[in-house]
Amino acid sequence: MTCNEQALVFDCRGDSLIGILSEATLPAGRGVLIAVGGPQYRVGSHRQFTLLARHLAKHGVPTLRFDYRGMGDSEGKPRTFERVGADIRCAIDRFFASVPGLQDVVIWGLCDAASAALFYAHQDARVSGLVLVNPWVRTGQGVARAHLRHYYIRRLFQGSLWQKAARGEFNVREAAAALGKFAIEAMGRGSSSGTVQESSAREASLPDRMEEGLRRFRGRVLLILSGDDLTAQEFNDLAKRSNGWRRLLEDRRVTRHDLPEANHTFARHDWRNQVERWTEAWVKGL
Repeated sequence: MTCNEQALVFDCRGDSLIGILSEATLPAGRGVLIAVGGPQYRVGSHRQFTLLARHLAKHGVPTLRFDYRGMGDSEGKPRTFERVGADIRCAIDRFFASVPGLQDVVIWGLCDAASAALFYAHQDARVSGLVLVNPWVRTGQGVARAHLRHYYIRRLFQGSLWQKAARGEFNVREAAAALGKFAIEAMGRGSSSGTVQESSAREASLPDRMEEGLRRFRGRVLLILSGDDLTAQEFNDLAKRSNGWRRLLEDRRVTRHDLPEANHTFARHDWRNQVERWTEAWVKGL
């Protein structure tokens, strides 16, 4: 099965957005909207979004990938992942207008695009599912804990570290200072400047707002996590530590897959191909 592709131009509050629709040959009731994590555009790292869209379309699932306002070829001022709800809604509107017979969509998002999808999905009844890939739940305390657990402690048991130290190639003083800094932040006593949220002190944390979005969404969820990725490890640590997240992820409507050796953007073709196969099977099985 092959697919055709066409460029789409559509309006979002007075700005023109650019998308690429990968069309399935046969009629389809469900499509996939690829939301882009930033800052990048609709092609994705290592052409991941282009290749994913073409794979899905060739297997009967029409797919739209697009640029938010201010990114790629789209007009407008750049915005963070917390401010792209209108962009996603306009893209879904155009998706439905361009694919006759479309009944519902799945939003596929990597990193902060997964976060954006969680903020948006419960507001739109047309969204039947979410594919959340290495979701971004970054806080200063969370990333410090992830560094401690998944980098510093692991390094202590690597023989190469002690060989470097013996040869004088490892700066013990600098490493100890960095370790102390992460330990302080992990206990919640560090500066909040390490967070990358666009929120006020009165607003709930990013993980809490994402948890609320997942709780309010009634569709199905596919969670894909890389093993060699600090963002994924921070999310995994949060899910284990939080009773609310743990209950949500243990629900029957959530399917989880892990790729232990994969990095954040699935740079190897076998990692990317596995993500494509998992996505295809899950979308068709909804």
